[in-house]
Amino acid sequence: MSKRVILAALALVTALVTASAPAALAGGKIVITGSTTVLPIAQKAAEVYMKKHPGVEISVAGTGSGDGIKSLIDGTCDIADASRDMKPKEIKKAEAKGIQPVRHTVALDCIVPVVHPSNPVKNLTLEQLKGIYTGKIRNWKEVGGQDKPIVVISRDSSSGTFEVWNHKVLNKARVRPDAQLQASNGAVAQAVAGNKYAIGYVGIGYLNPKLKALTVNGVKASPRTAMKGTYPVARGLYMFTPGKPRGEVKKFLDFVKGPEGQKIAAQEGFVPLN
Repeated sequence: MSKRVILAALALVTALVTASAPAALAGGKIVITGSTTVLPIAQKAAEVYMKKHPGVEISVAGTGSGDGIKSLIDGTCDIADASRDMKPKEIKKAEAKGIQPVRHTVALDCIVPVVHPSNPVKNLTLEQLKGIYTGKIRNWKEVGGQDKPIVVISRDSSSGTFEVWNHKVLNKARVRPDAQLQASNGAVAQAVAGNKYAIGYVGIGYLNPKLKALTVNGVKASPRTAMKGTYPVARGLYMFTPGKPRGEVKKFLDFVKGPEGQKIAAQEGFVPLN
């Protein structure tokens, strides 16, 4: 084998290793993508962390939990934000590429059904929510409201929020076909705020004065009910890494899970771990 061929082969190996190396190894840059629910925590934590560590660059994008996990499996991000756990098939895909995903819980959350503030309905049971989202219940008068058709706002299937809602509320039943699908918590909040007869669901950190939060089975979404597990649609919020975190990624995750990061989670409206 000629020297030129050997050098070309070495160059190819180096290029492949560099391409598959975590972005955090390249000049203190961390790439984070995934859940729009976790997005406010990740964005604020990144902003504060970069101020404390001027040499570190952190990019954060809200693409949905499913897309974030896909990026982790494909090796195009250092941290995947997710508002649900990884599915067995996703773990299998990751392991087939030599990746052992590690889950880091960064906060707790409640998925809260929301309506327009003018809606007189205050509480819905899990069974009523399922009926509304599957199409069995189509008029607000059936659940104590006005004689008006219910406009259903839901999340798209790549959303971790949808996955948890689908599991805990719908028991994996199909959402009614005329439901308006939105790509983010913010989009759901905006759609519900702009329609007097709409219903949607958002993470607790997305509640605002333009929305009316409903209780579920008579239980109000709050840090206390999330911690106690009494709120029916509570969940963990996660950041996944492709293996045990090292270097700057580990330092950042330690920051997020530490006192300052948990204070940020609370400030963003979510439930800190302690």
